[in-house]
Amino acid sequence: MLGYLFPGQGTVRVGMGAWLHRSPVARRRLDRIDALLARPISPLCARGPLERLVATEHAQIAVTACNLAALAVLDEEGYEPTVVAGHSVGELSALHAAGVLDLDCTVRLVELRARLMAGVAASGAMTAVMGLPVERVEELAEAASAPGEPVVVGLENAPGHVVVSGSRAALDRLADLAADADKIVPLKVGNAFHSPLMAGAERAWAEAVAGVPMREPRVAVVPNVTGEPTLDLGVLRGALVAQLTGRVRWTRTMEAVAPAPPAPGPVSVVEVGDSKVLTGLARRTGVRCLSMADPATLRRLAKAVAA
Repeated sequence: MLGYLFPGQGTVRVGMGAWLHRSPVARRRLDRIDALLARPISPLCARGPLERLVATEHAQIAVTACNLAALAVLDEEGYEPTVVAGHSVGELSALHAAGVLDLDCTVRLVELRARLMAGVAASGAMTAVMGLPVERVEELAEAASAPGEPVVVGLENAPGHVVVSGSRAALDRLADLAADADKIVPLKVGNAFHSPLMAGAERAWAEAVAGVPMREPRVAVVPNVTGEPTLDLGVLRGALVAQLTGRVRWTRTMEAVAPAPPAPGPVSVVEVGDSKVLTGLARRTGVRCLSMADPATLRRLAKAVAA
């Protein structure tokens, strides 16, 4: 059994995808993605500047391009996952890997999602709260919220690694209340993603998701908002809409992708893209994950699957 994990927006950096250009199949995939876009993303990935690359309208398609190119490498090697999941915008890459979305639709949906989210008036931010259980962070978020100034748990990344999302005033109040946290780290993002403040983009996004052709998944997909594997196309379509304002339940997702013994889980979990972020989060949950950004991964993966 084999699980694929696809990273999201917070993994971009100048120079990302360089190793993919050394693979003919990955390079063809990147060229195809560039051709589908209003503006090619590869030059920005290669040379920056960083401030443009990290902008939402560019970051989401940049990470998706690397995800899909890395997937092409695994496809060429003959691997087939038994379960897939993607972190935030990475969920669209996962849906492609499961056969739900074709390449063109995946790229165009990501491009639209990025544009819609970037177009929401910037009224919020996100902050990582380290060292507290999610239940405690939920209490802090409720106490810090006020009418018109919400803050919610946006990302459950791993035990003791929770990200809150909401209005800046509420985030300031939460930071004052969280004296028991190990660390409070403001994130460099453009807005309060995965929170009610993204509601301005929800209608147009829902219309786009409803109108795109989708096929029944050939492998199980774990949506962000449920953290439960499913083959139900209706559930997947609804979850893709809900995750714009809903919580990324990544801790639960990791439990679903790699259940603890004696439950049968994948012998290997692979982070498919040019990132080691999800590999690090997996380690915090006790799951061994191989990153495609590591040159040794294909060799290690072959050994693990053979074993």
